[in-house]
Amino acid sequence: MTSKQDWWRGSVTYQIYPRSFMDSDGDGIGDLKGITERLDHIAALGVDAIWLSPVFPSPMADMGYDVSDYCGIDPTFGTMDDFDAMLDRAHALGLKVIIDQVLSHASDQHPFFVESRQSRDNPKADWFVWADPKPDGTPPNNWLAIFGGASWEWDARRRQYYFHNFLREQPDWNFHNPEVQDYLLDCVRFWLDRGVDGFRLDTVNFYVHDKMLRDNAANPLPWAQQAVRPFEMQYTLFSKNQPENIAFLERLRALLDEYDERTMVGEVGDSHHSIDLMGEYTSGSKRLHMAYSFELLGPDFSPGHFRSRIEAFFKGAPDGWPCWAFSNHDVPRHVGRWLDHSEDQDELAKQAAALLLSFEGSICIYQGEELGQVDTVLTFEELTDPEGINFWPEKTGRDGCRTPMVWDRDAPNGGFSKANRTWLPIKPPQQARAVSTQGENSVLAFYKEMLALRRAEADLRDGKTVFLDFPEPVLGFRRGDDMVCIYNLSATPISVELPIDIRSVLDQAAAIEGRALHLGANGFVIGRVS
Repeated sequence: MTSKQDWWRGSVTYQIYPRSFMDSDGDGIGDLKGITERLDHIAALGVDAIWLSPVFPSPMADMGYDVSDYCGIDPTFGTMDDFDAMLDRAHALGLKVIIDQVLSHASDQHPFFVESRQSRDNPKADWFVWADPKPDGTPPNNWLAIFGGASWEWDARRRQYYFHNFLREQPDWNFHNPEVQDYLLDCVRFWLDRGVDGFRLDTVNFYVHDKMLRDNAANPLPWAQQAVRPFEMQYTLFSKNQPENIAFLERLRALLDEYDERTMVGEVGDSHHSIDLMGEYTSGSKRLHMAYSFELLGPDFSPGHFRSRIEAFFKGAPDGWPCWAFSNHDVPRHVGRWLDHSEDQDELAKQAAALLLSFEGSICIYQGEELGQVDTVLTFEELTDPEGINFWPEKTGRDGCRTPMVWDRDAPNGGFSKANRTWLPIKPPQQARAVSTQGENSVLAFYKEMLALRRAEADLRDGKTVFLDFPEPVLGFRRGDDMVCIYNLSATPISVELPIDIRSVLDQAAAIEGRALHLGANGFVIGRVS
């Protein structure tokens, strides 16, 4: 069984996007008091922890992922007292609290960057990544920014370029400077001393860059040349994923190990080595506790894909630990991504919940998943996300999955806010799935049932996975000694022969007749060996 110190193994974390969870002061933007007001909803689900996307002071060029003060609270969300009250209430409800740490880059309004760009010889001159131009004035290499254009921005005062993996307003810290690492570790310690239970580490494989600034090669994957974002056309061999990253992760882990019952989960984003990096970064007891990637956040909804990702992780890192998610604030919601595999949105949402919550590893679910939500369709004029604005209409950005949570179908703004206008609009398809509409056989009721089953069954939290060989589109596996999970990942009914006798514990559109298992559209059975 999982120890108290290792509470994070097999845990389920609920991601809160603070701008969109609950608005307590009527300005149309969610805040910390609003989160505190709605924590009972999360506790009633039966999850172990909450994860808050950034609430630090920020100019909001990238909605808080451009941090100008790592040890404060942005007035948009409230005060430090509001944070402490939220933390205390969460702990009283038995919820751990994990907060985002955006350590790879800062805001260009961070005081240290403001100082750094003043000259080449000030005390913070080497705290960010600066480089001279080539003789023809062009950037020092071919690295590209995720949100478009070169990842280098010219600064006339220093007559140098600075590096940014994301927006030009998000300069990258220079992790080759030990003073930078010390400063960021001190910022992490600030929140540990305040009582947070852990950290979600944004873009954890982006921290260290190649000191020689060598050019990236072309991405050899077959889809790369058709990518909407030029960044994806490069094989980012030198702009991230550097071996020195491991040393910093070990310093982070040593810091967390000074405290009881703390954890950290790193976001690994990479088109080539995501699963390998997840394993490398969590292997042993001196690095990350958990890592998650975008491997399950795409369009693929097939037995082969899910099996290959889980098997590859545990084969490559038998002593590592993954955290799996189907949705988050950066990708389209999974029910919408996979609707082609179902004729019933609710049945698909329930099956996806059963599937994710039966995986070996830890789990993260994103606010609104428990309502079966899909993305909100927005016009260009309604967008706030720089990715959507820059790549419209081929890539509509991340606002569609970030629209406010809906609590009451009959209240203005779905009960999210009393404002005349919310920061992103709430539209009828989303309001129709408000918490108030979720009755006895709803998606929300199923989430509670499935989460209770995962808590009750040690095999579903801790048991090893052994995959069973079924024909497509059926995915099947054992968890531990007693549990068997089988899913029809299609809208077409199918029958299969069971390798062992089981009795159902939880199912949908399923019937067992001896060793014959009949699964309807998006049918599944989670059973116990009998």
